[in-house]
Amino acid sequence: MEQRAVTLLQVQTILNGTNVPEVRINDLEAILNMRDAWKYLLSTVNEPVIFEYWCKLNEYIARNEALEWGKLRTGSVGISDTDYEPPVPDKDKTVAELEAILTDEDASTTDKALAAFAWGARGQFFWDGNKRTSLMLANKILILGGAGIMTITDKYMEQFNGLLLDFYNTGESENLKKSLYDNAIQGITV
Repeated sequence: MEQRAVTLLQVQTILNGTNVPEVRINDLEAILNMRDAWKYLLSTVNEPVIFEYWCKLNEYIARNEALEWGKLRTGSVGISDTDYEPPVPDKDKTVAELEAILTDEDASTTDKALAAFAWGARGQFFWDGNKRTSLMLANKILILGGAGIMTITDKYMEQFNGLLLDFYNTGESENLKKSLYDNAIQGITV
């Protein structure tokens, strides 16, 4: 989880139910929100990915962090270090775009997951938690299709952030998706 001053050992300790005094409350809450989002995803692993499911993922992830969670944002947002301003989402257009990604007959499960991640991250459809929600959406697609999981490790975080910033600025996702494919997906390629 980027921009969180928490070590892996501290995360493991928190998830085991032990208090870690050095961890800030908002970092603790974000960790517990991700835990709950994973529990939800794994308990609903066979449910189809639809707009409402995606919103539910954000509801878990951004709980108590955003103006609203689990609902498309209704105002403008900015992205640090870029001039790109994502448009305020239109629900009908957003639903159609998500459906187009999920039903692309020419795309593999992995391609759909990478496309969904890129689309969600750049679209900034929610007030907060967009990259985390997009990562969970990609993982839902991967798991549902038996194609592994995606996680960005510390080793590749700086590269990922640079490629993501380039993607925000240009709208060109190929370099970002290739890096994620090469460095972030563990499991079977389908």
